[in-house]
Amino acid sequence: MQSPANEKHWYAVYVKSRTEKKVLLELVYQNIDAYLPLQKRLRKWSDRKKLVDFPLIPGYIFVYITRKDYDRVLKVPGVVTYVRFEGTAAVIPDEQIEIIKRLLNQHEHKIEVSFKDFKTGDEIEIIAGPLMGVKGVLTQLKGRNKVAVQLEKLQIALTLEVPINEIKKTNI
Repeated sequence: MQSPANEKHWYAVYVKSRTEKKVLLELVYQNIDAYLPLQKRLRKWSDRKKLVDFPLIPGYIFVYITRKDYDRVLKVPGVVTYVRFEGTAAVIPDEQIEIIKRLLNQHEHKIEVSFKDFKTGDEIEIIAGPLMGVKGVLTQLKGRNKVAVQLEKLQIALTLEVPINEIKKTNI
């Protein structure tokens, strides 16, 4: 059994603007487990179109570390600070990292990131499709049904369009 000091947890770190991929490479080079959620977007130039990987959550990288690696992460060039919740570095539950991975692995729904706090609306659970079991908040945007999956420790919501027949009302 691991002692609390040797137990690994997910943390989110802020990085300098547009340095996410470079910081990720440096973290991996230093043998620090890191995860940068990337989403493909179509970029258009005057002569071509290409799918390019962009950070799903600009300015954030997730690190899976023990307490002893905490300061080492801060020394990586480009890392600004840890995302804090109530004054201390926020431990991100494993389930929330898994939700992000599941969202990125599905290709049926477009994902948007919002830094708004979704407090109103129906609490729902997705009951069909690749995201079955994910709970969130139903919002109406531009006449379409969208689900906001709230990640409280990061104070963000991932919003995706889900057919109304694939959700049910629930108490989260």
